[in-house]
Amino acid sequence: MYHITTNYFMAFGLTPKFKRELKPGEITSEQFLVIAVEAARKIGWIISQLTENGFIAYTKTSFSSWGEEFRITIIGNVAALESVSTGSQLIDWGKNKANTNLFVHTFYELQRTLPEEALLEQYEALKPGLISKEESELNKSPLSGTEKITDVLSIFKPTKGYFVTPVLIDLNIILFILMVIISGVNVLLPDVESLILWGANLRPYTMQGEWWRLITNCFLHIGIIHLLMNMYALLYIGVILEPYLGKARFITAYLLTGIAASVCSLWWHDLTISAGASGAIFGMYGVFLAMLTTNLIEKTARKALLLSIGIFVLYNLANGMKEGIDNAAHIGGLVSGLLIGYGFYPSLRPKKDEDEYQEYDLKKISIGVIPVIILFCCYLVYLSVPADTEKKFLTEKDMKNYEIDRYKEKMREFASTESMALEVFNMPDQTPKEDLLNEIKNRGIYYWNDNIQLIKQVETLNLPPFLHKRNKLLLEYCNLRIKSYELIYKKVEDGTDLLLPQIQEYNKKIEKVVAQLSDEKEE
Repeated sequence: MYHITTNYFMAFGLTPKFKRELKPGEITSEQFLVIAVEAARKIGWIISQLTENGFIAYTKTSFSSWGEEFRITIIGNVAALESVSTGSQLIDWGKNKANTNLFVHTFYELQRTLPEEALLEQYEALKPGLISKEESELNKSPLSGTEKITDVLSIFKPTKGYFVTPVLIDLNIILFILMVIISGVNVLLPDVESLILWGANLRPYTMQGEWWRLITNCFLHIGIIHLLMNMYALLYIGVILEPYLGKARFITAYLLTGIAASVCSLWWHDLTISAGASGAIFGMYGVFLAMLTTNLIEKTARKALLLSIGIFVLYNLANGMKEGIDNAAHIGGLVSGLLIGYGFYPSLRPKKDEDEYQEYDLKKISIGVIPVIILFCCYLVYLSVPADTEKKFLTEKDMKNYEIDRYKEKMREFASTESMALEVFNMPDQTPKEDLLNEIKNRGIYYWNDNIQLIKQVETLNLPPFLHKRNKLLLEYCNLRIKSYELIYKKVEDGTDLLLPQIQEYNKKIEKVVAQLSDEKEE
């Protein structure tokens, strides 16, 4: 059967948080702000945005935490406190609650000890650095979008600043439901035939004019668990990133990175069925990582998020090394996302009146030209993918019956035996003649004959025509190696270079066959 890989993006939760109110009694909002700032500083938090009615601070990163964002909003003599995880963990192990309780304890401690005169002086010192309400809205927290997720239903409902993400989530879920209802696919593990029917990415099909699979496979999932994990990852990055990019840029980046991921998977895999949204999701994480290395996001927030998102991406890339996960798509999506993120940068910078004309030109370039460049690069890679004409005759029934897994297992055995047969060339120059002759005859030639028998066994398997063609090349390769080894044996035995021209001639023939095998690009 064909090998199936899933585009997984491991996800473990949507910004765990903890909220509570702080009511310190009769106190002015100015005194409230000063004590709150002093409490955060005493704890060791880094204050980011400081306004007349509160601030945002970030905790220090440690082995127990990727860092949390702490927000305080003061209304009169009552404040809303909220600690939010900057990473994507499922649970925070009580870290957000501990942050909030520590802040409250420190606040009350300072309230008892700081005199009113000192509070007034400290407020006057803070006042010049307070940003206006308008500036605060422009430099809002990257995690503020998570506030749109108030309940389960809000995940699927488009709203302002969170419009494209729920639409994409809904489309993926609807497609999976249709697969189950119409085709009756297994909820946990759909069969190969159904995946191909619904648009999975597979070189024999995609390269024979069915280019639309580069897009459809991004909305197709291999089981309910695969779907849920990818949709969570899309939700997490969507609520953060979409408010920055806007609807047009967000959907453009999503589709472009999805196509780039599919093309990379197509180029890397020859007999692999690939499906899943994680290539595009990796792309959106790439866009966000690019933004986090610019000044588009406030510096303090940038540092906290860059570490947590970076660790998250690296973990998932490492996890993608497991068999059955399409890391080629992940890497393709991530790299294209980084390029798109930097490409969009000019149009995302805050506008300046004195530079309005130049800003307009940069916006047109970044929005119009960048997608064209990405698509052109994808097209070039697509053209470089080999497309055997014989593959177009394969049917779904044929694919289901082909013994591809057994073939790959035999090819791994072939490669191992080949390595042992080639060890003769690694023997030291001072090797005794008898040992060298023994190595050539009893190991080298012996193992090449073993591989000939292995190829004959493989030929009995039910394989596509192009693999039978490849087997003939492998058989020719082994026979040429044996003839070359026999000549080398005589050369060593006779101690003469008379046979050297014949050996070189066989080496040229071997190189030619190896080149043909490389062109096949079969595993």
